[in-house]
Amino acid sequence: MELTDVAGDLSTVLISEEQIQAKIAELSRLIEADYEGRRPLLVGVLKGAVMVMADLARELKLHIDMDWMAVSSYGAGTQSSGVVRILKDLDSDLTGRDVLIVEDIIDSGLTLSWLRANLETRGAASVEICALLRKPDAAKVQVDVKYIGFEIPNEFVVGYGLDYAEKYRNLRGIGVLAPHVYS
Repeated sequence: MELTDVAGDLSTVLISEEQIQAKIAELSRLIEADYEGRRPLLVGVLKGAVMVMADLARELKLHIDMDWMAVSSYGAGTQSSGVVRILKDLDSDLTGRDVLIVEDIIDSGLTLSWLRANLETRGAASVEICALLRKPDAAKVQVDVKYIGFEIPNEFVVGYGLDYAEKYRNLRGIGVLAPHVYS
């Protein structure tokens, strides 16, 4: 779905599909250099990271494994509650693995901080993070992120996997959701 298909629901377009694909390619080259000769396990965080994970995995020119984890700290709201629930755990054993968490967005950092700590306790050789988006002004905790696509303002964004009440995930770009949609 194009951003123009829901233009009345967006207050502004932040990032186009072309900008996203160029950034995914750029991040892939960095990841390839860092993981040369290794086979990292990409851990996608459902549901939002599906698009990032799929495009990143296809762009990478190295062998990878993939697994998925679903955690929630939002419910149906627009702000993180800070309480993390595991909805789906990994199927993979992390012992001795190089793990790359793939995220769509970092808001407060609370969920990602918890997730990283959780995965580190499972015996991984390394745990790094790749996030397409980060909202520096929303940070409540500092999270060390090795690969960041775009820094964006502290606004509620949708598209490219990001949703509001399960809508807008299939937009090809990223836009700011207009307040009249969720107020």
